[in-house]
Amino acid sequence: MNVVSRARPVLVADVGGTHVRFALVDVAARTPLIAGTTRRYRAAEFASFADAVRTYIDESAERPVSAVIAAAGLRVNGEVRLTNLPWVISRHAIETAFGFERATLINDFAAMALSVPLLEAHDLCAIGAPAPARFDIAASQTFAVVGPGTGLGVGALMVRERRLFALETEGGHASLAPGNAEEIEILRRLAARFGHVSNERVLCGSGLVNLYETLCEMDGVAVRCTTPEEITAGANADAACRRAVERFSELLGAVAGDLALTFGAWDGVYLTGGLAPLLLAWIEAGGFRRRFEEKGRLSTAAARVPSAVVVHADAGLLGAAVQAMIEAGRFDVRIE
Repeated sequence: MNVVSRARPVLVADVGGTHVRFALVDVAARTPLIAGTTRRYRAAEFASFADAVRTYIDESAERPVSAVIAAAGLRVNGEVRLTNLPWVISRHAIETAFGFERATLINDFAAMALSVPLLEAHDLCAIGAPAPARFDIAASQTFAVVGPGTGLGVGALMVRERRLFALETEGGHASLAPGNAEEIEILRRLAARFGHVSNERVLCGSGLVNLYETLCEMDGVAVRCTTPEEITAGANADAACRRAVERFSELLGAVAGDLALTFGAWDGVYLTGGLAPLLLAWIEAGGFRRRFEEKGRLSTAAARVPSAVVVHADAGLLGAAVQAMIEAGRFDVRIE
């Protein structure tokens, strides 16, 4: 174990539908995640979030003073009921169980939004012509974040008067808007199967499978893949897999462009989540950015908005660390 700051660190957690990640944070440091403290566990291996916290603390041999927990679900009255995991995380229960001075619950995509100030150039892969905007605490800026993983997360970051405001949303559950005749047919078939068809029904791991199966049905070909990993791995050699990932990338571009208009995120839309880096080659191929910019009378405005894939492995933990720094009154961004 590396030597950490003698001030008791803050525990940060990023809780998704498949994995739970932890790290320790030194809120006084410019790079707050303490090297060597990041751990990732499969959430299914634990009966509760508290069990996962206990395992991490035992392994780290540290006693954090407080915690910031970014969780994939709607926060109501100090609790988050995970959307894709049978856990309920209670702020009060976590404080009591571990003796934390404070436990803060935020949405996982509020944390993704808060990571923007600490992302470096090498953490981003630009998609399309406009380069990612440089974060500037002294400016008025708005960024959107969208991430396909186990589910589809959506958030935004507003920078106003040297303050950060992360918007917690459930935009992944907004209704899917088809953009052409084929997508209308996809929507029709998915509606017959699910009723309401949200963006998440096609733009996440299971959504990619839904999309692949529907396209196979429409084309009259056999379904050979049953997991998103099989589909992404087969995209270079199998026509049905390639068709699914291409349509996925186009739909993701359409939704990302919609978010730029909805939030007024003129400073950039960042793609996060587990699937975006895996599909980077397909996102870069052109369909994503074309659909991002196809916004009718607002196409010129959309074309000026930067888009990028976040390739930082632990952006959610980075954003939770920013929240911890804000709470400690020590968030300081140097303007260089």
